[in-house]
Amino acid sequence: ALTHTSIALYDAIKGAQAVVIEVHLSNVHARESFRSHSFISPAARGVIAGFGPLSYLLALDAVFENELRKS
Repeated sequence: ALTHTSIALYDAIKGAQAVVIEVHLSNVHARESFRSHSFISPAARGVIAGFGPLSYLLALDAVFENELRKS
């Protein structure tokens, strides 16, 4: 719920020195229209949505890959 309502969360992510992946278990674009707007996406490295619990593993893989490519 904070994705489409929280500017404070956006500010916190922008201020953090961390790789942030926005994760949604469901496909938010296939749901109510208000859910498809995200305050978080512009601050995140990427977005993963719609793969159920697998979304968390995909996000972890993305973070690891991002770190490997920095080296």
